[in-house]
Amino acid sequence: MISCPSGHPIDGAEGEPRALRLLIGTDTYPPDVNGTAGSAYRLAHALAARGYDVHIVCQSEYGPPRVERAGGVTAHRLRSVRTRARLTKRVTVPLLLMGTLTKLLRRIAPDVVHVHSHFLVGRTLINAARQLCVPVVATTHVTPPIHPPHRAPSPAGRGSVAGNAVDDLVGALAWRDLARVFGRADHVAVPTRGAAELLADKGLTRPVEAVPCGVDLSRFRPREEPKTWARAKLGLPDRETALFVGPLDAEKRIDDLLRALRCVCRQADAQVVLVGVGPERPQLARLADTLGVGRRTHFLGHVAEDDLHLAYASADVFAMPNVSGLESVATLEAMASGLPVVAAETNALTHLVQQGKAGYLYRTGEVPAFARLLTRVLTDSELAATMGGIGRAVAVTHDHLRSLARLEEIYTGLTQTYGRRVQQLA
Repeated sequence: MISCPSGHPIDGAEGEPRALRLLIGTDTYPPDVNGTAGSAYRLAHALAARGYDVHIVCQSEYGPPRVERAGGVTAHRLRSVRTRARLTKRVTVPLLLMGTLTKLLRRIAPDVVHVHSHFLVGRTLINAARQLCVPVVATTHVTPPIHPPHRAPSPAGRGSVAGNAVDDLVGALAWRDLARVFGRADHVAVPTRGAAELLADKGLTRPVEAVPCGVDLSRFRPREEPKTWARAKLGLPDRETALFVGPLDAEKRIDDLLRALRCVCRQADAQVVLVGVGPERPQLARLADTLGVGRRTHFLGHVAEDDLHLAYASADVFAMPNVSGLESVATLEAMASGLPVVAAETNALTHLVQQGKAGYLYRTGEVPAFARLLTRVLTDSELAATMGGIGRAVAVTHDHLRSLARLEEIYTGLTQTYGRRVQQLA
């Protein structure tokens, strides 16, 4: 006999209390490396550790559908195909998706559905849940205008008048689409207050709440071991290290980091470590060789969530050339790990880093400024330590346990509301 972890028992088939059953829907999930995939993974495993019956529905990383169970989480991997826009990405097959998810919902019989995107899986799961009267929580980690995995950028090209007009139109349609899809959810939660205000301004009539994704402070923390220990674990040379964690996509502007590295190496024995996979890896490797920093650029590829802390422990500074979403979980993890940050100035980072406190911000694309600030941090250990300490203090206020508790309240509140509706209809 198991009670709902938040203290509100859910009646089972025989009237016995059981754990609340949650189905998380996402269009990206590990081994993908990005904010949405990581947030969905961490939420699922944190809830499973607290006694929830957690299921994930996502794309298959190989193609054929399958079901796997790990860490108390059951993942239902849907048949997927490669995309023409991003050959390293896979997306679910739209054909018969509604029927597949409806059958899955009937079989799992979740108490709550929580979608983490408004793309193929997210929107279809919301529609299926609405048909079966299952309460829905919706979360987005990115903002339009965006290029979802199944759509390429506008053919007119960036920078041209026609290209800008097309991108503006695509952006307006994307916002309208997000508002329409999430307008069918019972509760909308986004990572920041600014994001909540932005969605409301863009036409989402449903109330939007800011529930930060948070960071696991027990996993991501300053290490007592010397950085040489972590570097040896990862097979890295023992040099001053700038770290990037995220998808190797063009929008991340990782080429700016490599160009900055060439300048940094004039004053420091430095290297760049890239954690993540993506379509830009071959081009980035060629660029590093062209710039003469090929031997100082290390591609670690996908690093398992349980080993990710080693990457942060190996670094002296965290570098984020661009953030395209509502947040940067990787930046928050770096700060929790005690790293100073040098990042492009975006809405997702301004409130976290704060210029000159937990690190430095520079205008996106200004490589000389990027290089100058990286050099300043890498050559001044006292400054780096001070900024790292401030960053850790900021990260402590983003403890994932607080966010987890709020989501539990939302889930159980919805189950109670829907339970009363069923009783009234009966």
